This record gives sequence, C-alpha cells and structure tokens, in this order.
Amino acid sequence: MKIQYNISSCISFIKDELATLYPPTEIRGFIRILFDAYAGLSVTDLQLKINESIPKDVFQKIDNAVNQLKTFRPIQYITGETYFYGLNFEVDESVLIPRPETEELVRWIIDEAQSDYDKKFSILDIGTGSGCIAIALKKNLPMAKVSAMDISEGALNVALQNALKNITEIEFIHNDILFGKNLELSQKYEIIVSNPPYVCQSEKSLMKANIIDNEPSIALFVADDNPLVFYDAIADFSLVNLKSGGKLFFEINEHFGNEVCDLLKLKGFRDVILKQDFQGKDRMIKAIR
Repeated sequence: MKIQYNISSCISFIKDELATLYPPTEIRGFIRILFDAYAGLSVTDLQLKINESIPKDVFQKIDNAVNQLKTFRPIQYITGETYFYGLNFEVDESVLIPRPETEELVRWIIDEAQSDYDKKFSILDIGTGSGCIAIALKKNLPMAKVSAMDISEGALNVALQNALKNITEIEFIHNDILFGKNLELSQKYEIIVSNPPYVCQSEKSLMKANIIDNEPSIALFVADDNPLVFYDAIADFSLVNLKSGGKLFFEINEHFGNEVCDLLKLKGFRDVILKQDFQGKDRMIKAIR
C-alpha cells in the first residue's frame, strides 16, 4: 500500500505508533513539537492544513523521531532544540533540558533586578548548562553584564552556541565550583544565581527512565550523605564574589528548603526567603549578602 504523505495520515501514524507508550496529552505535545521542528507548522497550521501533503523527507524525519521516542529518548534531544522563557535553545546530552520551574526563578530575578537597578550591574550564573538562565536574563535585562560558569566544556560549547543564536553577549567561565569555591574573580557581582545538581541518588527510583538514561548525571545527582554540597560551595564562593547587599538565588530540591535556608543563615546571609513554584513545592531561595 502506498503511504500518503499528508498531515492527517502522519498525525494518525504518530498516535498509533506511540499509543501504548505515552498518554494522549504527551503524544499531542510530540505532534506539535515534531511538526514545528521539521515542517515549520504551528498548531493552527495543522488544523487549517490537515489534508495537505507534506514532503517525503519530512515524513522520514518524523518516522525516525518516532522510533527514538519508542526508546524513551527525550524529544528535545531528538529535535535538538527546546524553548525556555520564550527563547529557542539548542540542547544535546551534555546539558539538562530546561524545566518550566526554572522559568519562575528567572522571572523572580528579573522582577527584583528591574526594581533595584537602573544602571549597569552584573550577574553570574553558576552551573549554566545550556545557558538558559544566563541568556534569558541577559535578553530581558540588557543593561546587565552576564557571566556563566560550568565544569563541563561540552555544556559551555552548547551555551556559547545558544548565546550566539539568541544574540546575547555572555562571558563564559570554565570552573569546578566544588574545587574552585574560594576562587576570587576579577569582579564582584550584584546577583549570583544557580540551579545546581540537587537530586539525591536515592530519588532515582522515583524518576522517569528517559531522564536517568539520557540527561547528564553530573548535572542532576548528589550523594545522599551530602545533599547540600553544591549549596555549601556556592554560598562560600558568593561570600567572596558577591557584593555586599548583593543577592544570591537558588533553585532547590523541594525536600531541603529549610536546610538550605539554615545553611545560608549560618554563613551570614540575611533576609533569606523560601518561595514555592506553580506546583506548590518549595523550589526557590533568595538571600542577601
């Protein structure tokens, strides 16, 4: 039987192939992402052009993507891109896929910065990964000088490409914060932000296989016996590199909100605030040097 390369049949193909593996809502999301990535078609386009034909090579790309989805490879790694804070980012297995919760952290920082600074100021993003936090901040706070740090050269390469793609000027720093926590940089910052590894090894069993098998473990996991290791190191680093009155922002494991707050207070930070995300989970912290 000859395959019909049109939108309607292609959508049916995706649904049929993935029906036993994913819930319908997730499959609808895949359909939207695949047609956007490979055919440049929006959800509205799909509705208006449902019976129109598509090129054979587009169908082949979608077929290949569906085969990878059957192995539970994240769709963002399949298409090589994702969206964060309204911006398009390249991603591969060297970086975490940006999460919606992190967008809330970015919004918090933007709101604070816009109310506090009307001239040039500086921001440092520690553990930048894809560069999503640093780039979103620079895009929305053009007066800021933004720097981004990571231990992974692969991640820094991806972040650099994303900075170029989104036409943002970012300074990139290669440093292992655990061994370089006492490093004094050439400037001090008004804002330091980090979304560091915070998932305990014991929490692996609660996570989806597509995350554990594909996303970089170095950016996800910490030892059960030292879950605050990165917060401790970044707080010490911030005591050296954050200006007096400067602000430190963290994304955190929902189970350790009070512990991170106590750690920061013991180190002398003040006005420590624990904030919940849109799911009602303790997810963000702000503290003042």
